[in-house]
Amino acid sequence: ILQVNLGYKCNQRCLHCHVNAGPTRTEMMNKVNVDHVLNFAIQNNIKTIDLTGGAPEINKYFMFLIESCVRNNIHVIDRCNLTILNERGMEDLPNFLSENRVEIVASLPCYKEKNVDNQRGKGIFDSSIKALKKLNSLGYGTCNQLVLNLVYNPQGAVLPPDQHKLESEYKYFLKKSFGIKFNKLYTITNMPINRFGSTLISKNLFNDYMSLLKDSYCKEAEEYVMCKTMISIDPFGYVYDCDFNQMLNIPLSNNKIHISQIDKNYLNHKKIATADHCFGCTAGAGSSCGGSLI
Repeated sequence: ILQVNLGYKCNQRCLHCHVNAGPTRTEMMNKVNVDHVLNFAIQNNIKTIDLTGGAPEINKYFMFLIESCVRNNIHVIDRCNLTILNERGMEDLPNFLSENRVEIVASLPCYKEKNVDNQRGKGIFDSSIKALKKLNSLGYGTCNQLVLNLVYNPQGAVLPPDQHKLESEYKYFLKKSFGIKFNKLYTITNMPINRFGSTLISKNLFNDYMSLLKDSYCKEAEEYVMCKTMISIDPFGYVYDCDFNQMLNIPLSNNKIHISQIDKNYLNHKKIATADHCFGCTAGAGSSCGGSLI
């Protein structure tokens, strides 16, 4: 999987954001690097491109990149914060995503309004529900070809609960309260970096949280960590073992290199750059961009 960060600009500023994204960020991928990403994907027979941010939809080449992927039979995942679909100028975006059968992985860190608004900002829950209803009306979450998965993040310095059980709770509550349907729930552990890391430090919880992650280490989860089958590209085209390493400026195998300078063979047998934050992916049931690992 090729995970591409199209820019750190976002219409939200969430407390748990490891990207430290927000409305004032200016880093955005330009057309030159979008083309480099496409060339790499096509030439190396990449089957999935995972678009993230910030809010990736803000990038002016977002639609161009998706249309180019579709023409080359590359599956696209859009990591969507939902509220971006309600912003001015984004009115046609839900239809565009459905027409191109883009898989949506949507952030909804809780199914309760108070918790979501505390974590993401006042009014975010209502805006998210509005966006989910739009997506459902187009067939997302209700037919096999339009996949809608939701993402849960813990509210604080704790590990996510059992993914299967929580998914059942989400589905029951959202269907009963709003008539909303979705495919799967991904539970993702909060990473002790950037904004969430700063929050932990300000509350004097950083060391305790790191101890929790290390004490909860699971060998089985390590076997399935996402960095073994994915690389992460930053808005400037540089390559990392994962999105978290990107945020910490730990480049691919500790060697800063541009996507235009490598091919898939270059990645074979390369050592993955690791640090203490990697315990976040191996704690408990494990954590990845696709949820629990075991």
